[in-house]
Amino acid sequence: MTEEKPHILIIDGMALLFRSFFATSAMGHFFPNAAGVPTNGVQGFARHTMTAASVFKPTHMAVCWDMGAHTFRNDLYDGYKANRPAPPEELVPQFDMARDASALIGWKNYGEKGMEADDLIGSMIAHWDGKAEITVVSGDRDLLQLLRPGVNIALIKKGYSEYDIYTEDRFVEEYGITPLQYIDKKAFTGDTADGYPGVKGIGPKTALTLIKQYGSVDGVVAAIDELTPARRKRIEDGMDMLMLSRKLAEIHCDLEVEASLEEMPIPNYDDNVKQTLEQLGYSLVMRHANSLYVTN
Repeated sequence: MTEEKPHILIIDGMALLFRSFFATSAMGHFFPNAAGVPTNGVQGFARHTMTAASVFKPTHMAVCWDMGAHTFRNDLYDGYKANRPAPPEELVPQFDMARDASALIGWKNYGEKGMEADDLIGSMIAHWDGKAEITVVSGDRDLLQLLRPGVNIALIKKGYSEYDIYTEDRFVEEYGITPLQYIDKKAFTGDTADGYPGVKGIGPKTALTLIKQYGSVDGVVAAIDELTPARRKRIEDGMDMLMLSRKLAEIHCDLEVEASLEEMPIPNYDDNVKQTLEQLGYSLVMRHANSLYVTN
C-alpha cells in the first residue's frame, strides 16, 4: 500500500496580517488590549489561519514571515517598494505580537533576514516537492509562479472562509503560459505595488503575447529583430530594467530550509491556550477557536 503524503499548510503570515489590519482599521476598529495596544491585525491573522486549518485539514502547518523591511531586492534596486508608505503606527507593534501569538497557539514560525516570506515559501515548496501535498494561503498573486503538481495557492477573498484556489492546470488554462513564465511576464509589465516598472509601453496583453510566442525574456531578446520596430525600440530602450525586473520578480526557492514534519504539528487549541489568548486581549481569537474546534 502506498503511504499517503503529508499535507502541509503554509501561511503567508505578513500578507494575512496586513490584510486583516487594513480591513478593520478602515472602519476604525483596532481592538486595543488592556495596555491600549491595537490587536486588530494580530487577531485577524490568527482567525484567518485557524479557519484555513479547519477548511483544508492539513496534517502539518507552518507560518512564514518577512524579517524586516530591507531585503536583497532593495540592494538590487533602491526603488523596490520605495513607493509604499511607512506602516501605520497602530500596526508597527503588531509585527512582533503576531509572531508571538503564532508561537503561543502552536504554529511553527519561519523567517530569514534579508529575504521575503515569498522566498521562504518557495524554498519550502522546493524542499518538499514530490514528498508532500502543499496548500499556501495568501493574498499575494506573485506566489502563482510557485504552482506545480501537488501545490495549490489559496488566495483569500472576503470573510474568513472564501478562497480563490489555483492549481497549475487552472493557471495554465487561464493565462495560457506556465507558472514559471509568469515571472517573465512580470519582467515586462513590472509591478506598481513593488515599485519596479518593467518595460515602458509593454502592457499585460503584449507581454503575454511575447511570452507565448518566444517562451521567455531571453527568447524575446534573442528574436528581437523579428519584432515590430515599435516593440523592438521599447525593449531595447528598457533592456536594463527588463533584466533587473526579472530578477526582482523571481521568488528564490534555494534557501536552506530547516523544516521537519516533527516541528510542524497541528496544535491542539485547548483551554490553556484559549485562556492565555483571552488574557492577552485576543478574545476574538479565543471565540473563533471555540466556534471551529471542540476542546479535547
